[in-house]
Amino acid sequence: MKLSKQFPLNALRVFEAAARLGSFTKAGDELGMTQTAVSYQIKLLEENVGEPLFLRRPRQIALTETGERLAPKVTEAFAMLHDAMATARDSVEGTLAISSTHTFASKWLAPRLGSFHLKHPAIAVRFQASSDIIDFAREQIDVGIRWGDGNWPGLTLHRLMGLEFTPMLSPKLAETAGGIREPRDLLKFDLFDAGDIWWKQWFEAAGITETDLDRRPRNQLGSQAVEADAAIAGHGVAILHPAFYAAEIALGRLYQPFELTRSDGKAYWLVYPENRRNVPKIKAFRNWILEEMKAAGN
Repeated sequence: MKLSKQFPLNALRVFEAAARLGSFTKAGDELGMTQTAVSYQIKLLEENVGEPLFLRRPRQIALTETGERLAPKVTEAFAMLHDAMATARDSVEGTLAISSTHTFASKWLAPRLGSFHLKHPAIAVRFQASSDIIDFAREQIDVGIRWGDGNWPGLTLHRLMGLEFTPMLSPKLAETAGGIREPRDLLKFDLFDAGDIWWKQWFEAAGITETDLDRRPRNQLGSQAVEADAAIAGHGVAILHPAFYAAEIALGRLYQPFELTRSDGKAYWLVYPENRRNVPKIKAFRNWILEEMKAAGN
């Protein structure tokens, strides 16, 4: 395999996108190029390599054997280049960009960041609160805190904590119905979000299978933290993770009427690209958060 004197970097970038997305059109959309321009760059690379890299089929492309061998190495090379550029932009201690769900960021992470800064005063932290699954290849994010089943190929995963849930409401709201004596009493109020599978699972565990959950309006507030605020304000009942709201319960702002909790088996996870596991600021944050979780018994 003989390469020309000029290294076809742009053509390799196009090849990596087309191989990853399985489409010249999608590669063009990602790179801001026309399909014709993508095809031209692939042709240049194939001429450089001396063999076809893709099998062209009607409305479909597939990697040839040569393309299959080349694709992972090109992907790894661009990941290394991306990592080198990130290191060049930030100092070794630099800025750590964290994508986290709003609830985890506000109820667990933010109150503890002081201890992280004490250990690593040179690392600045930037939050992006979102429930969306971010694409590390396209966004300037170092680590993510995700909630789910941990099925995210290509990422290094560390389980942080499980998630149990139970209904909570304002004590004053409970008093308006003469108190909460049995689980069915909760159905007297608005529920956030009545269509959430957690409600069905919790009521079934409480022995109640006949509910009107399917007929209720879905009051979707976007995050557990916002639902908790609405419950504290007396607007309805939220189904929440008790460990996040121990202070609110102690202060009498939230009321947990039943000890029964449920879990759907999902958890919070620390995630980041496998090829970035040795970046110093990521290692520092990983070691800190895992130590914090261990100290908290998770």
